[in-house]
Amino acid sequence: MPAAIIYNLALLSTDSTLPASSPLVHCRPLRRGGEGPGRLELPAREMPSAKTSGDLREVNGAVRSLCLDESTFLAALMPKEEIGAKRFLEAHPEYDGRGTLIAIFDSGVDPAAAGLHVTSDGKPKILDILDCTGSGDIDTSKVVKADADGCIIGASGVKLFINQQWKNPSGEWHVGCKLIYELFTDALISRLKKERKKKWDERNQEAISDALKALNEFDQKHPKADSVKLKKTREDLQNKVDLLRKQADIYDDRGPVIDAVVWNDGDVWRVAVDTQQLEEDPEFGKLANFNPMTNFRTEHKYGIFSKLDVCSFVTNIYDEGNILSIVTDCSPHATHVAGIAAAFHPEEPLLNGVAPGAQLISCKIGDSRLGSMETGTGLIRALIAVVEVVDKHRVIFISSAGNNGPALTTVGAPGGTSSSIFGVGAYVSPAMAAAAHCVVDPPPEGLEYTWSSRGPTTDGDLGVCISAPGGAVAPVPTWTLQRRMLMNGTSMASPSACGAVALLVSAMKAEGIPVSPYSMRNALQNTAIAIGNSPEDKLSTGEGLIQVDRAYEYLQQSKSLPCVTYKATVSACGKSGPTARGIYLRESSASERATEWTVQIQPKFHEDASYMDQLVPFEECIQLHSSEPLVVQAPEYILLTNNGRTFNIVINPTNLSHGLHYFEVYGTDCRLPWRGSLFRVPITVIKPLTLQDKPPIISFTGMAFSPGYIERKFIKVPKGATWVEATMRTSGFDTARRFFINVVQICPLKRPIKWENVVTFSSSSLKRFNFPIQGGQTMELAIAQFWSSGVGSNDVTFVDFEMEFHGIEADQEAVMLDGSEAPLRIEAKAPLSSEQLRPIAVLKKIRTPYRPSDCSLFPLPEKRDLLPTGKQILALILTYKFKLEETAEITPRLPLLNNRIYDNKFESQFYMVSDSNKRIYGTGDVYPKPLKLPKGDYTLRMSIRHENIHYLEKMKELVLFIERNLEAKDFIHLSCFSQPDGPITGNSSFTSLVLVPGEREAFYVGPPPKDKLPKCCSAGSILLGEISYGSLSLGAKEDGKNTQTCPVFYPLSYMVPPKLDEKDKEKDGFDSKKSLSERVDEEVRYAKLNILSSLKQGTEDEVCKWKDFCHSLKMEYPNCTPLLVKILEGLLSRDYNCGKASYHHEVINAANEVISSIDKDELAKYFSEKSEPEDEEGMKLKKKMEATRDQLVEALYRKGLALLSLQFPLLFQVEKQPAAVENLEQSLDLSSPMSGNGPDLFEQNFKELRRWVEVKSPKYVELLVFNERRCGRPGTALKILGDLLQDGAEPPNKKFYELKIDLLDDLGWAHIASYERRWMFVRFPPCMPLF
Repeated sequence: MPAAIIYNLALLSTDSTLPASSPLVHCRPLRRGGEGPGRLELPAREMPSAKTSGDLREVNGAVRSLCLDESTFLAALMPKEEIGAKRFLEAHPEYDGRGTLIAIFDSGVDPAAAGLHVTSDGKPKILDILDCTGSGDIDTSKVVKADADGCIIGASGVKLFINQQWKNPSGEWHVGCKLIYELFTDALISRLKKERKKKWDERNQEAISDALKALNEFDQKHPKADSVKLKKTREDLQNKVDLLRKQADIYDDRGPVIDAVVWNDGDVWRVAVDTQQLEEDPEFGKLANFNPMTNFRTEHKYGIFSKLDVCSFVTNIYDEGNILSIVTDCSPHATHVAGIAAAFHPEEPLLNGVAPGAQLISCKIGDSRLGSMETGTGLIRALIAVVEVVDKHRVIFISSAGNNGPALTTVGAPGGTSSSIFGVGAYVSPAMAAAAHCVVDPPPEGLEYTWSSRGPTTDGDLGVCISAPGGAVAPVPTWTLQRRMLMNGTSMASPSACGAVALLVSAMKAEGIPVSPYSMRNALQNTAIAIGNSPEDKLSTGEGLIQVDRAYEYLQQSKSLPCVTYKATVSACGKSGPTARGIYLRESSASERATEWTVQIQPKFHEDASYMDQLVPFEECIQLHSSEPLVVQAPEYILLTNNGRTFNIVINPTNLSHGLHYFEVYGTDCRLPWRGSLFRVPITVIKPLTLQDKPPIISFTGMAFSPGYIERKFIKVPKGATWVEATMRTSGFDTARRFFINVVQICPLKRPIKWENVVTFSSSSLKRFNFPIQGGQTMELAIAQFWSSGVGSNDVTFVDFEMEFHGIEADQEAVMLDGSEAPLRIEAKAPLSSEQLRPIAVLKKIRTPYRPSDCSLFPLPEKRDLLPTGKQILALILTYKFKLEETAEITPRLPLLNNRIYDNKFESQFYMVSDSNKRIYGTGDVYPKPLKLPKGDYTLRMSIRHENIHYLEKMKELVLFIERNLEAKDFIHLSCFSQPDGPITGNSSFTSLVLVPGEREAFYVGPPPKDKLPKCCSAGSILLGEISYGSLSLGAKEDGKNTQTCPVFYPLSYMVPPKLDEKDKEKDGFDSKKSLSERVDEEVRYAKLNILSSLKQGTEDEVCKWKDFCHSLKMEYPNCTPLLVKILEGLLSRDYNCGKASYHHEVINAANEVISSIDKDELAKYFSEKSEPEDEEGMKLKKKMEATRDQLVEALYRKGLALLSLQFPLLFQVEKQPAAVENLEQSLDLSSPMSGNGPDLFEQNFKELRRWVEVKSPKYVELLVFNERRCGRPGTALKILGDLLQDGAEPPNKKFYELKIDLLDDLGWAHIASYERRWMFVRFPPCMPLF
């Protein structure tokens, strides 16, 4: 689901026994916005709504008389009058939400935002702020102690000074660090990058000016640089200029690193943050100057990172100081939501939220790592936190309905999934349109926003419970650099409804009247004002627009009634299957006959209800009503007791006209009819049009549209249809018109099939569409003119919409090739009309399975993962290893867990992909996204959480699939044939033919050619793609061919077979030309060399024994190159005293011995001939020569590194001892080549190395860089190194980046050096982040 569509969920505590305040909880998941002519004219039907749309006109007022002044304009920005909140607060100013607590389950609330500091009665507005996702967690398990100067080394490696005034009895400091951008939103990061880049550019431009000045001065001094030395010097100066200019182009700011320190002051855990990297002035942001914070709930303190970002944050400490949670918001959404529900502006009361006296808890469930998507972990931890605060489970859940309208059955989760949740639709009034949306000519009456999701749910429930204003200008976080902004969506309607409920709870608590979620639902639904005039409007608006003042009167009148709700479940008579919450007759077969249904009404009390006082005495005489007795027949009365009651109803839709019809069976209290509907059984009947013509074409002409109008057409899709080609023609208007077009089908045991489009017509014109459909299922076509489109015009828009149904049926929709050479036979037919059969089969992905290489199962230590039942949540960490031979885009998939969150037994799954350096390249959860990775080795760590250890034990070997996207040039297009032998003979190619209705045609899909298979696919991998069969008949054509592809694609896969075993043609064995004694001597020598390789050198005694053995072997086998190579390898593997100068001297001597033992002239002569061997002896000689060359190159390389280590001891951390130094000075001239004091040993060695190998390769480039550096050419050295690093042929090597930073420091380019140091934390993080 797209992250841009957000819904809100509110939990309202109604436990009147709570001592100080009743907690309200507000939450949002972040994954998931009319009628026409032609129906049967039934008599006006009475629906169970207390108020009519005429009352709504009173609320809206006459639009022509709507005249805004400053006060009415400001009031309309935060709509309260529409829901009766203004009238209620004027009558009861102290019932403004005091004593209630709202928990916001959303993206995190900013405590510094306007209106979110205190309540109307002076209490702290926000009681707690939690990051329930873990996205702000920092591992602070590393413990350090301060030195005598009060200094510690932070987790990032920087030196930090402790404030001597801080109390820390233990002396232990927990340290951690984090990239600051991981805590910020994309919008804030974008702003910071621009501002930081501007300052960085200024410093870089200064450096460029200095470099250009030096280059110009050189050119003036040396107009003709003839010598090699001068040419290289000028090249170095030019490289500096080029590097600086290039750096500006490749600049990619990954943000500063912050260090965090956690300690216990003897009473509570404290935290301080070092933010010096965020500040321009080095005196700001120091750790010692930070005002220590603790858990927000304890002191209600928040901090600001810097003046540049203006981003507030709070802290929470878990697991005895080992985990620090830094909480920031991941979107302005939650702050806006909080402002609508409860903002308090003492100086601007018109902009107050609905319940300014309410307090808040912010539960961040949107994960910053996922761009604000909610996670299972976030939801569970939020619920744990709420239960901990509320202590009782009497909470009211309020959720947005969703923003996926205007089609039916688009209500989202969880708002439409449970009757325990109040699903709220989004309403816009004329005042809101004029003030908040700045509409020139507001609509005459209020209406539902076009995008607001509609019911019914797939199990027949209404889906939308009530409606509330779906837009407001409300507070937003300080980092946005503004106090308020306009947002609209059902996400805004939900907090408006939540605030309304807070007012009612506040009033009931003040008056000592018990209130429950059950009584609150009855009050809101039975006092809402209907929006629209037809019964079908309930599917869009629910029971109507909330009215707080009337709901208050209802609750007062109900105070002596039991706290009970009435749960209605429905099942078809004579059929087994799951029960439903309503009746939804959508398919044509359901409306062709009368059906009988069993309705179960079950009173539901709270868990703590008294058996004797509440359950036993409960008995009510219920009168049943049908909103349309001609269609729905029901008994007149039932006697309802605590054990419930069933009754049957009969629905006869046979005489209904085509289209949408909505009915209800509802029950009222015979003795207290003012209570309104106690329960409702929603009944939705759709009677679709059936197409008889061939080819099946349907046209709707002359449809008239005005702003907000929705036209719904229902068609029974012909069996065999697989796609639709549609045209939409508009006329009769002046200004541009915007339309929403939705197509929805409901299929058994599948999520609804939906196609949607938003189109704008700037003038009368025609547009074409094509979309896939499911044959045999009813299709809804919903066309809506956007509510604010064309509001300034009096012209009606006329629309003609035509749909032509097409279809090709194949006997194998999902095509799987088994890896053999045999093609797959496919039969196809066109059941509706003649169609062009043009199969196109393309393989586009590689799917490779992996088993975990490691797994660990353990209980989570934090209290935040302790369920209210007392069970501790467990975590299963699965580790997968995979390798990429080249850059690729991959998607990790776990079929068992993916694409489900609210209907998943496992509350959380989260993965991280890292390279061999622990750099995190991507994260994901139930909805994995493609991730582009460079060549290298990778680790995917998957965390799965559940409280049941047995479930997790079964998942220890869970198969992971890595799907790799092929580049377009590497797509494998499969050939089709008319004969089964086609793949072998290459004949009988099949391209296309015309399918005649009633006749079947067959063709064969051939396997991919073996030479076309990607090199990276192994046996057992699966190539994935898609196959289509048809061709569009509409659209532009070129050269007689259709330029548009069919919108219907089916899965295509190919199982990669095992590869042929490549037999080694080379035979190992002894040289037959050697005598037996020679062969024995050779075997003995090899055995001794193997023993030499196995000797350890971890201690001084072991080193002495190794040296003695080497000496004896050299005496026995003088000038033996394999022996000398083993001795050099042994030196390089030594662990003892390898950092001393004497050690490097030994390496130089050992390398010299290897070099001296090789006949370089013979080697050079052999490779200069460049002839390929023609026999086995020639092959053996080639291998021998190549091995000798490699030994020579390795010795030269190691000698070069040792010489550099002696010349640059600080860089190579060489410990020079006086005795060793004296010895070295006598044997080596280590002076710089610029000094002219004699032969340069490094230069001589480097020249020899260049004879045999390309020194710009990753292994040897270090010597090339140091050679340029020794020669005083740091610019050239940096260019060589930069070219290597930019190439990306090898995984990042830390020593190369450290060398780059050294060169930058030498050049004095501090701004680039600082930039690279920040990148070091990205490329080579000190540890893996927490889940």
